[in-house]
Amino acid sequence: MPIDLYYLPESGPCQAIMMLAKTLGVDFNLKETSLTAGDHMKPEFVKMNPQHCIPTINDNGFILWESRVILGYLVETYGKDDSLYPKDPKKRAVVNQRLYFDIGTLYPKYSLYYMPIIYEGKSPDPANVAAFGQPLEFLEKFLEGNEWVAGNDITIADYSLGVTVSHLEVHTYRK
Repeated sequence: MPIDLYYLPESGPCQAIMMLAKTLGVDFNLKETSLTAGDHMKPEFVKMNPQHCIPTINDNGFILWESRVILGYLVETYGKDDSLYPKDPKKRAVVNQRLYFDIGTLYPKYSLYYMPIIYEGKSPDPANVAAFGQPLEFLEKFLEGNEWVAGNDITIADYSLGVTVSHLEVHTYRK
């Protein structure tokens, strides 16, 4: 039975989950969830996810939200091996550090910089532009001497960070 994925097509975190699912051969029952229409605030959605955020999955009654956690769950549940999310504690710690970097540093700076441009048509705030440079410098450091952000093998951190960076590129060229 396919997993229900409550998502927005243009959402980077949702896209990371869909890309990983394709890699793993996991099927989704896609349930587009419009924020502007208030789908995420409907009682049945809030009952399932009290934070009313997307992406959210329902895997046969197991409800989970937060894209980076969903990535880990999908690999642990449906992966054929641990290459995308290593079981070795040190390798996994580096992957987790990169995932936390994405959610706690890169993505928030991306949001402050680009969301007002995308959704409100505003000009970039110079303070947010300046603040966005530091996380990108960190990301460059992570890649020094590595093929991927957490070493020489692709991991779920690359799916998450890769989508954030690709959205950055898209929005840079849209301006």
